[in-house]
Amino acid sequence: MKRLFLILAPLAFLAGCLEVDQHPHWVKGQYAGKKDNRQYDVHFHHDKLSWWGTISNRNQHQNEYNRANP
Repeated sequence: MKRLFLILAPLAFLAGCLEVDQHPHWVKGQYAGKKDNRQYDVHFHHDKLSWWGTISNRNQHQNEYNRANP
């Protein structure tokens, strides 16, 4: 039992040391990573109003009562 503890204890301590930093890098107060493409930029050619209209139309046509009835 003591031998098993001596083998597993260093492994448990080392497991916490291998965690990678997950915070974004900031340079001069701004995020230094890649800019994310927005859906309205990619699929609607920068037309945010058209994108909102499509999302609103899709949401209005979702009806749980129609989906639940066989």
